Amino acid sequence: MKAVADTILSVRSKPGETQVPDSAANDTLLTTPLDALHRSLGAKMVPFAGYSMPVQYPLGVLKEHLHTRAAAGLFDVSHMGQADLVGDDIAIALEALVPGDLQALKPGRIRYTQLLNDDGGMIDDLMVAVPVDGATNRLHLVVNAGCKDKDYAALQSALGDRAVLEKKDAHALLALQGPLAASVLARFDADCAEMPFMSLRPVTVNGVDVVVSRCGYTGEDGYEISVSLEDAEALAKTLLDQPEVEPIGLGARDSLRLESGLCLYGHDIDDTTSPIEADLLWSISKRRRAEGGFPGDARILKEINEGTSRVRVGLKPIGRAPAREGTVIETPEGDAVGVVTSGGFGPTVEGPIAMGYVASAQAKPGTRLHLIVRGKALEADVVAMPFVQQRYYRGTK
Repeated sequence: MKAVADTILSVRSKPGETQVPDSAANDTLLTTPLDALHRSLGAKMVPFAGYSMPVQYPLGVLKEHLHTRAAAGLFDVSHMGQADLVGDDIAIALEALVPGDLQALKPGRIRYTQLLNDDGGMIDDLMVAVPVDGATNRLHLVVNAGCKDKDYAALQSALGDRAVLEKKDAHALLALQGPLAASVLARFDADCAEMPFMSLRPVTVNGVDVVVSRCGYTGEDGYEISVSLEDAEALAKTLLDQPEVEPIGLGARDSLRLESGLCLYGHDIDDTTSPIEADLLWSISKRRRAEGGFPGDARILKEINEGTSRVRVGLKPIGRAPAREGTVIETPEGDAVGVVTSGGFGPTVEGPIAMGYVASAQAKPGTRLHLIVRGKALEADVVAMPFVQQRYYRGTK
């Protein structure tokens, strides 16, 4: 995840242009606590998931993307859903709804997993964390912006009186991403530099109390920072005052996660897609694979043992023309075998990239396929993901 990358933007074939949604243009939009700051920085604002959000700043999507890969970018992801689940033996209770191994999580550690329906489809993907104090009656959650209401309803309905959902609506969420993110935060708390990937801890940044998680959805090293609404703007300004940091919008966030081969909920995964089809087997531990005990376990365990009819793959178009979401994928003989779910221009790889689902028989890297763009068959190869090496901090050896 996520945490978080749940934009619905794609970068056009001409670097720096963006394709933005307009379906919410006439709706009343919510704002994040950084709205005034975004506008003062010259952001172009667009409707997304019910919020007015910055899609880009004067630097432009292409340069914002490359700056994040080279230095550090600051993203406003306050539209994401933050909540706590509170109840006795809450890890055991939540395991009845997700395939992740939550009982094995140690204090201050985070796990990526999926909230499943009875058919094994994904209601959402989310991050789950155990508090630093190791409390067995509380879990921290971060869910996708467009899914948070249905997630909360599903959790409360399924868990009933076993748990209470406490929404953290009084908190904003910022993401500081890039290879220099650690050196930036270390100026305020030296221990941040040695936090392992998928861990969290309380930190004070320039007098502001926050909870820092070493994770993100760009494929780069970095952090997500939960902060009170009243302190969010001060924190953002402190970080933007650092010479390595630039503000980054949703356009670059989308191209960064695509290059990193990361799923976008509602596009690459949805409530019909199983974790196995989505190539997320790595997120299900051996214990959960052996025991089951989560919604749709019969389907998912069968897919683990026998394979799936389709699978998510990376696609590298031959040439410069991009393939967008919904593009039909065919064999060279003209047989339809899949569909593109995300696609656009990859600034780091300097060319078009895409991901989508294809029949398992055509999923081997190196397989040549055709992408049907405006009625024309464009050649593409199935390739391994990520398109750009992920650079998460795993700690010193």
